[in-house]
Amino acid sequence: MPQVEAARGAAGPDISIMLDTNCPWSVDQAIAMARVLQPFKLAWLEEPLWPPENHAGLARIRQVGGVPIAAGENAAGLFDVRAMLDANAVDIIQPSVAKIGGVTEVVKIAAVAEVVGARFVPHCAYFGPGFLASLHLAAALAPTTPFERLFVDLEASPYHDLIGAKGGLVAVPNGPGLGRDPDLDILRRYALSSPTVLRA
Repeated sequence: MPQVEAARGAAGPDISIMLDTNCPWSVDQAIAMARVLQPFKLAWLEEPLWPPENHAGLARIRQVGGVPIAAGENAAGLFDVRAMLDANAVDIIQPSVAKIGGVTEVVKIAAVAEVVGARFVPHCAYFGPGFLASLHLAAALAPTTPFERLFVDLEASPYHDLIGAKGGLVAVPNGPGLGRDPDLDILRRYALSSPTVLRA
């Protein structure tokens, strides 16, 4: 894995690096890759297995791969997360608020994770309302964990500089609801035109 080796070399030995693979491998392939990755001291290997609901397979990777395992962004609600945790499949549970059933479901998952001793790190690969909801959940339930932000800059953000990090920190908005309303002028600028309706 030359990319991981390069990342570790650039970051140095004391900075956490994580690898998100997005469900590409079989159990045997994931175990082999985890062993290759051991020397790079990953904080976690994320979503290494297809299909993601193969909790027994994920537990096997965790057991013999020698790298902490993170998963949960593809979980289908609290009961799926419980099955994952009951199988001892993960070190880090990563529910995605936009996929798993909203804020209330993630709060329940955080409580279950605390009971069983799994680390809770909300998954966030968003820039809109999902980003703000994830940010509030992380601030309230896991304030010392890293907060995920995709390493890209938008041409125009409906939340302006709110989604940016300054000095490694992201500000949590304190307005009603998710903390800030989107800039409607930005949304209008990028709105698609209305579809043409054909009459019979």
